[in-house]
Amino acid sequence: MSKPQKTILSGIQPSGRLHLGNYFGAIRQHLDFQHKGNAFYFIANYHSLTSLQNGKQLREYTLDVALDYLALGMDPDKCTFFAQSDVPQVLELTWILGTLTPVSLMEKGVSYKDKVAQGLSPNIGLFTYPVLQAADILIYHSDIVPVGADQKQNIEISRDLAARFNRIYDGEYLTIPEPFIVESVATVPGIDGRKMSKSYDNTIQIFETGKTLKKKVMAIQTDSTPLEEPKNPDQCNVFALIRLFSDEKKQQEIRSMYTSGGYGYGHAKKELLEQIKEYFGEAVERRAELSKNPDTVIDMLKEGGRKARERAEAVMEPIREVTGMVHHYTIQETP
Repeated sequence: MSKPQKTILSGIQPSGRLHLGNYFGAIRQHLDFQHKGNAFYFIANYHSLTSLQNGKQLREYTLDVALDYLALGMDPDKCTFFAQSDVPQVLELTWILGTLTPVSLMEKGVSYKDKVAQGLSPNIGLFTYPVLQAADILIYHSDIVPVGADQKQNIEISRDLAARFNRIYDGEYLTIPEPFIVESVATVPGIDGRKMSKSYDNTIQIFETGKTLKKKVMAIQTDSTPLEEPKNPDQCNVFALIRLFSDEKKQQEIRSMYTSGGYGYGHAKKELLEQIKEYFGEAVERRAELSKNPDTVIDMLKEGGRKARERAEAVMEPIREVTGMVHHYTIQETP
């Protein structure tokens, strides 16, 4: 008898068009994991409300993320792909977990402090973000949660809250998840050399094409070493991006040209431009086709939401029962 598949869960915020940092940092791993278990992937639009209060934009960004993922290879027949807001049970569980969460635990949140330091409003939603994230994970009995190292603390909070609930209510109501720390590539540099991030406005978007893509690539910052002199590829932002798209043989070939001299940064940028176009070429075409029928994409999300709600409801039923949210009144007869 075969073992039941592990449930894998991850999500991504709809905060604008996705870029190369998103792809190599998370999306590529998400696409791989959909073949390795019972995968749930959600577009975290509730989470986006902590920093985005524009309904029209949020709807557009949510559809953009869906289009991007589907074009890149997300297969709704192999995973459950949905919008977070299509599963109201997640908010129900968030409140219940919140009643068990010490304020001191939230005050230790590294992610909250980092985001406030970056200028985000210190609202309650941002402060209690890890509780909503815990509900996202626990509502589907997730076994494995692939995350970057920066999210490890929040997974530990999820584990702590699941164990606390099970202990208080004396049962195995919530599965304690295991983090899977994704082996990330080296930091993906933006065109200004800093980490590629929307907040720095230094991104190369996955689906940029034509003159816009060329302009971004040609704007990548480099030093002033003359064309004829040898260059250090390990200190070059262009080469750092080339490595993401090249196999070992190609990397060595380009590295040799860097160190031999006579190979300018302009040559390297043209190489990178061609590699980006080749790597994402088919996905760009698929996205263009999908964009012609947005209602079909929305229907896919709705169907994913239906499947996710079924799983979430099965988890919530015994939780409502044990917490007293399902009422069974016994009328005492007067003796």
